[in-house]
Amino acid sequence: MHKIIITGSNGLLGQSLLNLLLKEKDKYQVFGFSRGKNRSGRKDFSYISIDITNKALLKNEIKKINPDFIINTAAMTQVDDCETNKKACDILNVDVVKWLAEISSTINSHLIHISTDFIFDGKTGNYKETDKPNPLSYYGLSKLKSENILTTSNIDYTILRTILVYGKVFDMSRNNIVLWVKKMLEEQKEITIVNDQFRTPTYVEDLAMACKISIDKRATGIFNISSKELLSVFEIAQQIADIFNLNKNLIKPISTSTLNQTAPRPAKTGFDLTKTNTILNFYPKSFKEDLKRFKEKLM
Repeated sequence: MHKIIITGSNGLLGQSLLNLLLKEKDKYQVFGFSRGKNRSGRKDFSYISIDITNKALLKNEIKKINPDFIINTAAMTQVDDCETNKKACDILNVDVVKWLAEISSTINSHLIHISTDFIFDGKTGNYKETDKPNPLSYYGLSKLKSENILTTSNIDYTILRTILVYGKVFDMSRNNIVLWVKKMLEEQKEITIVNDQFRTPTYVEDLAMACKISIDKRATGIFNISSKELLSVFEIAQQIADIFNLNKNLIKPISTSTLNQTAPRPAKTGFDLTKTNTILNFYPKSFKEDLKRFKEKLM
């Protein structure tokens, strides 16, 4: 029986992890950390309402549980907000990770941490785990700092880098690209989508499964988790329209330069999944195949 703490258990990945791990209650004893009330719709795990940016409180609550694994899904991920509020970004994306690493060291816990394609500058794409990071945004820099905390620590860690995560859980506080495009097209609204940024989107259930595999295999190091086919964001929106039988003529292409976004985005990311295939024995599918799975779940 593994004791597992999930930070950010109210979020998209957090709730997806609860749904996955609680299928095997004989294997995993799960504790959810999040702010405010439990929004997962589940009562079959231990929920702790906590502000994880309170260092003393965080360390005290973790020590009481003494977990075998901590899965850190909590982060400030709004890229422009990170650019304009660097202090808040640093606390959640860097300081909290440092504290989690410190306590993992003292209680011998394995820390699983979520990172991002935004640690890269987007000049080449199809990034391997060993490629040199060069973040363009403060968000990307904060996640790179968090990675460096773990890679220079003495703890067992797993870093799962991911891209454009989407899905649906019980009580959502934030939108994601698939749900947003689907909703706008269902409402017959015209949308503009960039055609010069390229990504390999990630179905949240795959990311949750990668966390579970990392626990079961006690996998350490850095792994890429995303779908396997590089698409422009415009193509992503078109595939969403196709799968959900919506009018893709409502989707209009635009260039990134017309958006005037606060933080720069990498033009082309996407991941090489060779290491994930061989070591985790995990074979992500194409975005279209994942969308079909997601559609079935929504029905």
